Amino acid sequence: MPNITLPDGKKISFDEKINGIQIAEKISKSLSKQALIISVDGELKDLNLDIEKDCSVKIITSKDSEGLDAIRHDATHIMAMAVQELFPGTKIAIGPAIKDGFYYDFSRKEPFTPQDLEKIEIKMKEIVENDELTRREVWERKKATDHYKKIGEDYKVQLVDSIPEDQEVSVYYHGKWYDLCRGPHLTSTGKIGKYFKLTKVSGAYWRGDSKNEMLQRIYGTCWPSQKELDDYLKRIEEAEKRDHRKLGKEMDLFHFREESPGSVFWHEKGWNLFQKLVSYMRMKQDRAGYKEINTPEILDRSLWEKSGHWEKFGANMYTSKTPDEKIFAIKPMNCPGCVQVFNQGLKSYRDLPLKMSEFGKVHRYEPSGALHGLLRVRAFTQDDAHIFCTEDQITEECLSVTNLILEIYKDLGFENVILKYSDRPDLRVGDDSVWDKAEAALLEAIKESKLEYSINKGEGAFYGPKIEFVLMDAIGRDWQCGTLQVDLNLPGRLGASYVDKDGNKKIPVMLHRALFGSLERFIGIIIEHYSGKLPFWITPLQSVVIPVSNDFDEYAKKVYQQLKKVGISAEVDLKNHNLNYKIRDHSLSKVPLLLICGKKEVDTNSVTIRRLDSNKQENMELKEFLKKYSAFNKAPSI
Repeated sequence: MPNITLPDGKKISFDEKINGIQIAEKISKSLSKQALIISVDGELKDLNLDIEKDCSVKIITSKDSEGLDAIRHDATHIMAMAVQELFPGTKIAIGPAIKDGFYYDFSRKEPFTPQDLEKIEIKMKEIVENDELTRREVWERKKATDHYKKIGEDYKVQLVDSIPEDQEVSVYYHGKWYDLCRGPHLTSTGKIGKYFKLTKVSGAYWRGDSKNEMLQRIYGTCWPSQKELDDYLKRIEEAEKRDHRKLGKEMDLFHFREESPGSVFWHEKGWNLFQKLVSYMRMKQDRAGYKEINTPEILDRSLWEKSGHWEKFGANMYTSKTPDEKIFAIKPMNCPGCVQVFNQGLKSYRDLPLKMSEFGKVHRYEPSGALHGLLRVRAFTQDDAHIFCTEDQITEECLSVTNLILEIYKDLGFENVILKYSDRPDLRVGDDSVWDKAEAALLEAIKESKLEYSINKGEGAFYGPKIEFVLMDAIGRDWQCGTLQVDLNLPGRLGASYVDKDGNKKIPVMLHRALFGSLERFIGIIIEHYSGKLPFWITPLQSVVIPVSNDFDEYAKKVYQQLKKVGISAEVDLKNHNLNYKIRDHSLSKVPLLLICGKKEVDTNSVTIRRLDSNKQENMELKEFLKKYSAFNKAPSI
């Protein structure tokens, strides 16, 4: 009967149909105990699936990412099962595994409380302890629809209706409780183990549409061991301490208001940080041969229709209708405006590559539920650039952009960077032959960079393939920041051309590039990465001069003036508070240097330095201090 090929190439033959449990037992007893689900010819299936024909098989355990997802997927079902037992009448929607955990959406009039989460968690542990068997049934579509209508599970009716006609309607039973689900699932409820924790409740619109009912989403996390669970909970605790919204308030950087949701109100210090990053970027881009431009924030609808953005992003664009019946849109991206600059004047192949940068303010209507401090906003500034080049220059320019991005990230303390390559999406513009060229050129550049990369099938931009640059922060979180996209479509749609060496008009390739992605979002990331203790050269307020009493105010002012002269940002604190109060206040604001001035300092023309997070003090002659710290006041690669 079936011949089974294992991942190492070894083949096992069986005389009759077999399942994953038996295959795992055949390989080793230890593997049979660890087995969770099975991969059959690359498709994930239940472990007890009957196998009757030749195939390639991999036994999936909790050491595999697919196995961990399976544990978390089962945890969603067990949580929903516990909720419906404890709170009869609660309707269930969807419950997937996600990065580091899982969630399930519920429809219930009364809000879930922290005490409810504790009760649900206890009930889940009971269900796990009971080790209820799991089984799969395939229902006729009409049976499923009629059944869920009868029991009032409206969301399940909609889910059944959304299943393609060529796919099975499957239901998984965990004991007597069941849920509509594609699977796969573990063989029993006890298989998930006991290392889980429910973490929070939030609101979530059904299918992410604000026009639909607001559901209650319970989040949880689940791991193969207690140590992994404890480590994760510690990371969450640390992440909460590092929350940029909390630190932004303590550091007096920014705030948000309901009058302009998703838009940042920058305070003096926050805007100082913003401008320091912009100045640094300008210097790096100038050295790399970029020419900075600026384009209008409002453009006529016709341009967005020509570019294809109206069809793709129209629902997320802010629009305005003028008295003369014209429709304008606030730009959601900068690229169409940049092409208009390129189109001014005849361009030759000798002008290419032409690199145009822009710190362009863009607006996108994000759902209110998705807004999250600086990390998800509606108005943000892109450190954008567009490189116009020939097809022969694509690989070289992509490598140049990659090296620039990596150098910038290193300057800012991010050395662990991976690439994600995304190819053509279903909804796209341009011929497949054009996409073939763009994808091949970008992949070649990635391979030449010799960096680690993964492939996201179908996740490219609508006009071309892209690379995403993903950073890892101080507590191990991934952040997608920079992007690089190859575009062989938009320049032609907007009439861009150059004259080649034979005198013929040709359409240039357009590389879309953002280094931070969004200034606002990147600032949120670096605040959390450094827990507010930013590198000295970008710290908005680098020092505060503190006289120990009013008798030394004049000397403190003198020190302050000297700091300003050498470019060290400073304040002098003359408020009527005692020294310890001032130290605590400025330490909370994450000021790296407090310069104490008293009689000794006046007599020796010095300052006593108190560094952030240190109780030690160091006296230094003022001239020496200014020389030393002014040298620190620049980026590592400048």
